[in-house]
Amino acid sequence: MKELIALPLLSLVLVFQTAIFSRISLLSGYADLMLVALAAWALQEDVETSWHWAILGGALIGWTSSLPWFIPIIGYILMVALARLMVRRIWQAPILAIFVIVFLGTLIMHFLSILVLRLMGSPLNIADALSIITLPSLFLNLFLALPAYPIFRDLAVWIYDIEDVQ
Repeated sequence: MKELIALPLLSLVLVFQTAIFSRISLLSGYADLMLVALAAWALQEDVETSWHWAILGGALIGWTSSLPWFIPIIGYILMVALARLMVRRIWQAPILAIFVIVFLGTLIMHFLSILVLRLMGSPLNIADALSIITLPSLFLNLFLALPAYPIFRDLAVWIYDIEDVQ
């Protein structure tokens, strides 16, 4: 039952990303609201469905993106793996953790995208892509990460009926 909330919520995130956040650009970089939402969800300690969310979110983004469909799925699964590792083993400071995961997740997604575009024959200059697309996108994603963690913390408390100790 707890997995069913993912479809309407991630569909809403997709709508916000394609309708609103795709219009907000910094140089040529855009915010990846799905990445930020999945990072915030995966960093919740008692959440068991972050893998399901990563696959569904990646499939939704792959469906709307012009990249091959498997790139967002792979990128989001790698980011969720890092987040779950961080929750289980390394870190207990949630605000710092979300910044680290969003930072690494953005880099993973952009490096996978650049690699696939280069393999598909795009004359993409890697230095230009990193400076004009990746860095501004990274800034926008980090800006969105700050309000995303408490929103998804409240959602996890509501869905999993967790006693909120923070």
